[in-house]
Amino acid sequence: MSVPSAVSVNKVTVDKSKRRLYLMNNDQVVREFRIALGKRPVGHKVYEGDQRTPEGIYKLEFVMEDSQFYRSIHISYPNEQDVAFAQRLNLNPGGDIKIHGQKNGELRPSKFVQSFDWTDGCIALTNEEMDELLSLVKVGTPIEILP
Repeated sequence: MSVPSAVSVNKVTVDKSKRRLYLMNNDQVVREFRIALGKRPVGHKVYEGDQRTPEGIYKLEFVMEDSQFYRSIHISYPNEQDVAFAQRLNLNPGGDIKIHGQKNGELRPSKFVQSFDWTDGCIALTNEEMDELLSLVKVGTPIEILP
């Protein structure tokens, strides 16, 4: 299902428990994607390497065209609360969290991306879906990641 490019997206919502990413326009879902998450999806990201996807309200910061994954957009994790919590535990909160496409060189079909949780804490889409997301979402858009 494709969305007309004239549609404005003013928020991205991720529901980790449903493995869904929603593009929102004034509290209306304009596009829904099935997603894969970090290998340990339950709970909020606390430290680098915990393989969890963060929970909370962040912003989409910048697009990366050149990485180990097909196109990505960076999420503003960690925020001040994330940093403070990790510091109290004497841990590094990490910070390389993105919405991204398939790993470069991946030969398995696109449906593989969504068949299980495989990232280190990022949110994964198919390459085609990543192109669509980046055509509809602007840098600076808020993203809310729910448990």
